[in-house]
Amino acid sequence: MTPQEKTLQSNIPEGAIHEKWDKHRFNMKLVNPANKRKYSVIIVGTGLAGASAAASMGELGYRVKAFTLLDSPRRAHSIAAQGGINAAKNYQNDGDSIYRLFYDTVKGGDFRAREANVYRLAQVSNEIIDQCVAQGVPFAREYGGYLGNRSFGGAQVSRTFYARGQTGQQLLLGAYSALMRQVAAKTVEMHPRTEMLDVIVEDGVARGIITRNLVTGEIEAHTADAVVLATGGYARLWYLSTNAMGCNVTAAWRAHRKGAFFANPCMAQIHPTCIPVGLHKQSKLTLMSESLRNDGRVWVPKKEGDKRPANQIPEDERDYYLERRYPAFGNLVPRDVASRAAQVVCNEGRGVGETGQAVYLDFAEAIGRVGKATITAKYGNLFDMYQRITDEDPYTVPMRIFPALHYTMGGLWVDYNLMSNLPGLFVLGEANFSDHGANRLGASALMQGLADGYFVIPYTIAGYLAGVKPGQVGPDAAVSKEGIKTSEAHFKTLVEMNGKAPVDDFHRELGQVMWDHCGMARNAEGLKKAKEMIPEIRERFWKESRVLGNGREFNQALEYAGRVADFMELGELAVDDALNRTESCGCHFREESQTEEGEAKRDDENFTYVAAWEWKGEGKPWELHKEQLDFEEVKPSTRSYK
Repeated sequence: MTPQEKTLQSNIPEGAIHEKWDKHRFNMKLVNPANKRKYSVIIVGTGLAGASAAASMGELGYRVKAFTLLDSPRRAHSIAAQGGINAAKNYQNDGDSIYRLFYDTVKGGDFRAREANVYRLAQVSNEIIDQCVAQGVPFAREYGGYLGNRSFGGAQVSRTFYARGQTGQQLLLGAYSALMRQVAAKTVEMHPRTEMLDVIVEDGVARGIITRNLVTGEIEAHTADAVVLATGGYARLWYLSTNAMGCNVTAAWRAHRKGAFFANPCMAQIHPTCIPVGLHKQSKLTLMSESLRNDGRVWVPKKEGDKRPANQIPEDERDYYLERRYPAFGNLVPRDVASRAAQVVCNEGRGVGETGQAVYLDFAEAIGRVGKATITAKYGNLFDMYQRITDEDPYTVPMRIFPALHYTMGGLWVDYNLMSNLPGLFVLGEANFSDHGANRLGASALMQGLADGYFVIPYTIAGYLAGVKPGQVGPDAAVSKEGIKTSEAHFKTLVEMNGKAPVDDFHRELGQVMWDHCGMARNAEGLKKAKEMIPEIRERFWKESRVLGNGREFNQALEYAGRVADFMELGELAVDDALNRTESCGCHFREESQTEEGEAKRDDENFTYVAAWEWKGEGKPWELHKEQLDFEEVKPSTRSYK
């Protein structure tokens, strides 16, 4: 058996797909309730995946340490999710089922996701809704008392549960309340304002983490019998994104440098419904929920260069291009399809607004049909947010929207048990690669985060811990002390950077290169150019950046410099991954591989695999490992939404 085969065992259970998870849960080893308190688990990140995992592990009786960059788990980026969470309850009686949710998710990911993981996700989706209702999450309800549903892109059924436009916030408050109950019960020990810097690895097994207290600057070692990363995605690599300013890749990247494979790093989702860039010095973008496309109609003028106000353009001079091109799904095509279509019409000179890089999302027809009060009840807070940012009233004039970086399908490679190839290191939610393939359907991120935290990791981590002797490595062990020493040296290097340029300049420059050459569309020439530019930017970053202050104090400039340094390396790997994958699939659109109609053209013969990259050391090329994907239930076919 080759090393590649040893490290990329997906551990998918045998049997029919609808039986895999149930049989696997039964066959896994258990930890006796009286023994659980002997085992310790570190959980990094307290968004939906991390908070639900910490609450669940604490409830079971494990000794849990939870770490967050923030002053409270309530400020995790999960709070920014707006539109909803998918589940196959079929309350609408419109033909939905677990299998249909599974099918839509595999198809939506353009056949680049692992079938077994996706089916399990669909299978536990209904349990998530029951859990959240029991926690008091205020989902919308129909007149008869049933939970309300709405549609999202890539589906022809209504399966998305929601709480107006603040679903992520309400779900996070539910997970937060469960977590804080365990904190009060002293089964979970919270470490706020603490950043993970490295993974402690002994004999090829993850034994803990190195952290920095963001208030005092103190660097410490924390050890445990298993480590769980739930640290979100890396869309801030592109600088302008819908992610919060603090979102970063550092925890996952440091794990990658210690041996964890990074999978599909070029798979980054561009959301079609964001407020367009307004200012040159803008630092982030704002999402307008995909749910708005239930009632909003997307259009541009038919005539190139038409700069009349929207209300002065008559109906017969408007091009509702999504409805025209995709009559079956219309405005609710998946995000990758809608994003590329918006870019096409803007490239034709039919974009709107001052920059011409925007399209209209118009609610006039819906308001006329159901009334302003109904639209306000569904989307009122989103309309208010849009008006505050743009000073335009979306009740009377159409919103202007444009695609932006939003979510990353790539992440650390994990097997069916959500364990990386580094034993003892588990990865949940957006930090792993597992469930969305080349494109995530809307309302599936919240579903995956809570599925992983509440209903998967409590079983699979027990299967691992049952074979582990507790407490093998402590914070005073040689490997722990070495980790502290290495991290201190890294921060010393950052502090001693004595150039004149702010770190943000280099992050912005890196992000522009990534957007231009590894963004919504990619081609070999541009990717090769980016591959040359990124090392040059990184070299200038280390020579010309300036970090004020020192490492033994509250120093946000120092934190940021460390995160940008990691983005520099990740950017180079993402470009390598995009260069290697010469097909188009989902959000990875290679201009050399498209149909006559401009749609993504897959190459199933050569690229039906997960690309898992191994760090080989400073200045050395990454090594590619491949996990072949087998499709037994859903045969890959042309992905059509017409």
